[in-house]
Amino acid sequence: MTDTTEQPAAVFVHPSADVEEGARVGDGTKVWHLAHIRSSARVGAGCVIGRNVYVDAGVTVGDLVKIQNNVSVYQGVTIEDEVFVGPCAVFTNDLRPRAQNPDWTITPTLVRRGASIGANATLVCGVEIGEYAMVAAGSVVTRDVAPYQLVAGNPARPKGWVDERGEVVSRDVTSPRRPG
Repeated sequence: MTDTTEQPAAVFVHPSADVEEGARVGDGTKVWHLAHIRSSARVGAGCVIGRNVYVDAGVTVGDLVKIQNNVSVYQGVTIEDEVFVGPCAVFTNDLRPRAQNPDWTITPTLVRRGASIGANATLVCGVEIGEYAMVAAGSVVTRDVAPYQLVAGNPARPKGWVDERGEVVSRDVTSPRRPG
């Protein structure tokens, strides 16, 4: 008799990576060289966590997320399913950073399902990146990005609309693309 029960895919953690006790990493996720996942972080199933990625305590990363090399995902950041984060992208979590401030508070950032963050983009905390939105490489995001919106520049400004595959469907910056 053949066993047709689907077995969960094993988690791969490179020997140089550090996944702290209490961190949860989903089935089939790969954690590469020098990555660090803190306790109480949750990384979903089928993710790829690239070289030198830092996932802070309390962070939630959804399923099927790809975080490229040299990205730090700090406390207060939530990344939903199927998000792409390009190499060296930067998330912040403090609107008024000071070396000595005992009263600082985390300002949350939310990246919705299917969004893409380009290489070297910076997301200033407190923004929401909409479903399937696309942030161009090198952009500095200081305001919310609408679902399916394409933004670029410093500061990031609307440049058009994309579909779920990331193809530009409109260069109209004033009216939102209606999915479907």
